[in-house]
Amino acid sequence: MDNGELHIGEAIRQVMKEQGRSPSWLALQLGCQRVNVYDIYHRKWIDTNLLFRISQLLNYDFFALYSACLNGVK
Repeated sequence: MDNGELHIGEAIRQVMKEQGRSPSWLALQLGCQRVNVYDIYHRKWIDTNLLFRISQLLNYDFFALYSACLNGVK
C-alpha cells in the first residue's frame, strides 16, 4: 500500500509471485492473453467480478485487503 491506498494490481502480482504463479498461468485460467494480466498488474482498481475470479483462482481473499484499509489496518 502506498500512503494508505491499496494498489490491487500490485497486490495480485505479489501474491502470484509468492505462489510461484506466472502471468501465462493466470491468463490461461482467465481465458485471456498474457498482456491482459500485465494490464491487471498496473491497475489501481479492478472490477469486482474479475477480482472474485482471481481470488478463487489464487485461493486468496483480495477483498480482505480492502476491508483492512477501511479499518485502518496496514
